Amino acid sequence: RDPGAPTAVPGPLTLTLISPRVCPAALWLAAAVEVHTAKEVVAVNGTNQRLKCTFSSSSPVSQQLSVSWNFQPEDLSVFYYLKEPYQPPSGRFKDRVTWDGNIERHDVSIMVWNLKPSDNGTFTCQVTNWPDVYGTIGEVRLRVVQKVSFSEIHFLAVAIGSASGLMIIVVTAVIICRQHRRKARDRRTEVAEPGQFISTALLNPWPVYLHGPPESLASSSPWPF
Repeated sequence: RDPGAPTAVPGPLTLTLISPRVCPAALWLAAAVEVHTAKEVVAVNGTNQRLKCTFSSSSPVSQQLSVSWNFQPEDLSVFYYLKEPYQPPSGRFKDRVTWDGNIERHDVSIMVWNLKPSDNGTFTCQVTNWPDVYGTIGEVRLRVVQKVSFSEIHFLAVAIGSASGLMIIVVTAVIICRQHRRKARDRRTEVAEPGQFISTALLNPWPVYLHGPPESLASSSPWPF
């Protein structure tokens, strides 16, 4: 560097050069649409499934709001919304997808009817709301199965329910057995009371007289009184 050359001093010019790089990012963050979806959905073959998708925007809902549903990895158009819903005119999703959302509630969900194994894949949901034309794209991974597979939570719930039912049955059986035993014991007591009196009379056949025997027995009795 030439010693006589002037030295550049950072000043307003430097800030002016940096600002254009920062402002677009800041504006994008301030004016972006956030899309929220369920990450994974499992459905049974032949049934219908609602694919939920909601959004949040920094701007009010405009008349130019648009929603695009696509299917990956084939990049097929599944559904489109602009002021009103539009179903695909052709393809394997024709007459199988209906609108199930509510724009006022920021809900842009759809319903897929008569699911097939070929529907396994990822559905994407993209929303633009002018001037919020940038934002995230929601993804829903759909798995179509032949039958419902119980998870660990289902097994735990069944086990707890079975144990509770068995406990109730055991407690009820114990209470019933105790009641039967009590009734049987009461019946034996009622029957045993007359028998005890009779057995006592047989063991002591000689009557006891408090004022001596009658005169008819006094003369014939060998016992001194």
